[in-house]
This record gives sequence, C-alpha cells and structure tokens, in this order.
Amino acid sequence: MSEGNEKFVQDNNQQVGSSSEDPSPKEGAGSEKRQQKLSKAERIALRNQANSENSLVSKIDYLSVHDDTTQNFGEYHLIQSQAVAASASRVFSSVSSLNKDRVGEQVWIRARVDTIRPKGRSAFLVLRQSQYTLQAVVSESDRVSRQMVKWISKEVGEECILDIYGNVVEATVKSCSQHDVELQVWKLYIVSKVKGRLPIRVEDAGRPEWQEGVHVLRDTRLDNRVLDLRVPSQQAIFRIQSGVCQLFREILLREGFIEIHSPKIIAGASEGGAEVFKLNYFGQNACLAQSPQLYKQMAICADLDRVFEIGPVFRAENSYTHRHLCEFTGLDIEMAIRDHYFEVVDVLERLFIGIFEGIRQRFANEIELVQQKFQISPITYLPPGQNPRLHFPEAVQLLRENGYVIEDLEDLSSENEKALGKIIKEKYGTDFYTLASYPASVRPFYTMPKADDSRYSNSFDMFIRGEEIVSGAQRIHDWDLLESRVKAKNIPLSSIEDYMNAFLYGAPPHGGAGIGLERVVMLYLGVGNIRECSMFPRDPKRLRP
Repeated sequence: MSEGNEKFVQDNNQQVGSSSEDPSPKEGAGSEKRQQKLSKAERIALRNQANSENSLVSKIDYLSVHDDTTQNFGEYHLIQSQAVAASASRVFSSVSSLNKDRVGEQVWIRARVDTIRPKGRSAFLVLRQSQYTLQAVVSESDRVSRQMVKWISKEVGEECILDIYGNVVEATVKSCSQHDVELQVWKLYIVSKVKGRLPIRVEDAGRPEWQEGVHVLRDTRLDNRVLDLRVPSQQAIFRIQSGVCQLFREILLREGFIEIHSPKIIAGASEGGAEVFKLNYFGQNACLAQSPQLYKQMAICADLDRVFEIGPVFRAENSYTHRHLCEFTGLDIEMAIRDHYFEVVDVLERLFIGIFEGIRQRFANEIELVQQKFQISPITYLPPGQNPRLHFPEAVQLLRENGYVIEDLEDLSSENEKALGKIIKEKYGTDFYTLASYPASVRPFYTMPKADDSRYSNSFDMFIRGEEIVSGAQRIHDWDLLESRVKAKNIPLSSIEDYMNAFLYGAPPHGGAGIGLERVVMLYLGVGNIRECSMFPRDPKRLRP
C-alpha cells in the first residue's frame, strides 16, 4: 500500500474504526459555514474526494491486512495473486479443526456466511466451510467498535465469503457442527460479496422434509445446483461418492487389476438395441458408449488379465424414475477366470464389503449428516462369503411363496425386486445379496449360456435394499458361439467387427460386471433419488445446468 493510502487508512479509522468519535455540533456547524464560502467547483471537488475516500474505507488491499493493522473491518480489493510473500504471514485454520483443545487460541479462518443475525450492539454469524459450521460473535468492546458492528450488520449477507480473525472460546452451540466452541470476532474482511438476490437459501435447501419451515423442491434445487451443493448433507454425499471411487481403486489394485480408459465415441452400440445417443463423426455415423463392455473384453483378449475402469456411461433411455439417468459414472471390471464365473462374484463381494467398511470407517461424520436429513437406517451386510447367493429359480419360488405371480423365465420387475429384497432381509438379515442364473433371453448377446440348461445364463446381479447395483456375467469367449448369439439378437456383424475379430485369435474364459456409481451411493445411503447423488444430473427432462 502506498504511503498516502496508509496515511488515509489511519486517518480514516478515526472516523470509522474502533476509536472513532462523532464531531460535536459546534464543529459541524463551523464546517458548514466554511463550505458555504467555497465556490461551486470546490464543493464538487471536495464531495468527490469524500466519496472516493469513503469507498476506500471498505476496500482494503489484501496485502495490508496483518495482525497489527489498525483497520479491523472492510472489503478487500479484488484478490489477483499479488500476495505470495505476504500470504505466509497469516496461517488459516479449518473450521473442522476448532474444538475445546483450541480454546484461547487466536485464529484466522476463511468461510461463508450461512446465516447472520444482528442483535443490538452484537451480531451473530453462523460460518460454513464445506460441511462444517461454526458460530461467530461480533460484540462491541475495546477491540470492536460500534461502527464495526453496524457495518457488518449492513454490508455482510448470507453466502458472503469472509476472512475472520478472532479468539476461540468455549460455548455450547447445538445447531453447529462445532458445537462446543465459538469465535469471538476481532477482525472481519469481505473477500467476495453476493452480487444479486439468492434464488434459494442454502438453509432452506438443506432442511429435512420432516422439519418445520420453508422447503425447496428438488427441481428448484437442481435448477440452482451450485447453491444446493453448498448444503452440508450434499457436501457429505459427494465426499462419500469420492470415497467409493477411491476405495474401488485401492481394493482392485490390491486384487491385481489395472486401470484402463476406453473410448466413449464408438461406431456401434456396445450393448445392442437402440438406446444410444447418435452423433455425426466427420460424416460417419457414431454414438456415445453405453458401457466400456466391448473394449474391456478386448483388453482381456489382449492378455491384460484383470482390468477396471471408472468413466462416463450414456443411455438414451426415456425412463424418468428415481434410479435412472441418461449419463452416469460406470465402475466396470473384467477378469480372466479359471473355472467358474463365481470367481468374479467372489471378487465383487470382497470389493463391496471393503467399500462398505471403508466408507463406514472413513466417513462417519458425512454418513451422520446424510442420515440426519433423510432419516434412513444404515444398510446391513454379512462378512464376505456369508451373504446369500440365490439362483433365479429359487428367487421365483420365494416370490410365489409370498403371493407374487411370476413366470419361470420372466425378468423381475422393480416391484418384484423390492419384494425379494424384503424377503431376503427377513430370512437372512442382510440388505446385500446376489441373484444368479438369469434367463438367457433377458441378458445381452455376449452372455455365456448355462451349460446344463441353455434357457438360463451364467449371469448375476447384486442388490442393496432390493435394488440392483451390479449386473455381470461370464462372457462368451468362443467365436462360433458368439457369432450365433449376435445373429440371434439381430445385431449386424459389421457394427462390431473389430470386437468379433478379437475372438478369432484365442480368448481366455472371462467375466465381469458393470456398476453404477450414483446408484451405489444412493442405495448405500438410502437417499431415495439418484439425482441427489449426481452432481449435475442428466435425465430425459434435464440438460441444464
């Protein structure tokens, strides 16, 4: 800051800082008489200078704010990365780190204003940093002027970003995540202000349906998703989602898998059928991949042995349900097998139990935040090897015994799946189970038929809370059998020529599975709608934001 500006800030603090005093009526009257003697041009110049100086009161150079500054409040000029050297002089603490162990410390924090409540000569702020909240109190004192309290009450609003310096004191604040301390504010600076009216309040967007007060409809929240994502329970969902991906990688790498990345613009449908997004690729017909299925099988044909991928999946399904999206994140695996496709099921069961346990241990606070909003009980599951594995005919029999009408080779409806989930929960005490040997007619062309009954297949789905999270199978690795299945499904051989050619040169027996990340998170947490678990969801009715 220039010498002139430093002098101005010091002089100006005599007017608005902690030691300011109003001029006496006599001084004010004398000043008025002196102004009347000035020319019109001089009065305009003085007025412009005063306006300019007043604006500088609340516009502070970021570099000038140190612990010993005499200006304890204001608004920063635009931060433009000038402060590399000076930034080291201020160490910022995270809101989550403030607890009873830090009582008596003076700390800097940068956080958003969740709510602000002026009250007489004080102002109470709830500060939010990610999913953590802290109460801060500004009260008139020898450190805090009345003008500072007034300025904060006038200039600071919800969702402003602030730099605050203060003293950590012991307190009981049940409404905040940091419920045993609060911050006595000594200095406060606006980093970024809200420029317009908030379309929704974060506090309202995060209010549980069972709680009294204003509620924001899901579509309105999704229309204003950036604000909605600031809700602590939403922050928690996406931190858990990140944890699922991290654990997926960690566990599969330990199991001997390698990560691959397959193309998402392809020449033909990867799953068969017409549910693809078509596009023009330099004059050629192309589409967005429905899954990495064909390419991960080709990777096994290339002797990569065990592969996995995390990537986008596109489905042009005109299904507007609580569990369908047109774009989601796929967690896919493929592996060579020795004798039986249950080798894949074994890996997946270890994988999911590892993910469930890892999330429970690493994200206990986040799980609690989500459960506070959605009031859903945690899922139950058994140790690896003990969760039930039923074959399709067994599931049909269980449903019939409980009053459901279903044909032997009829695919399960959503209603039947949920009913089966309740039956299995009562019988085995788990929300997590596998259903194997689906009818061949309801599985893709590359699924291996069952050896002793070709009406069924070497396939499986895995379920949480009666809803599917995994679809997998042994794949056909014999070229002749694969060709016959492609023709039976009326798929043009030319559309998957490169895939078919991979099996001409000898392919190992193999199997794999596809998993929907958002669906896993939705069902693990029990949030009820997959859109809560997609950062910017895409469905038949939503293409924005």
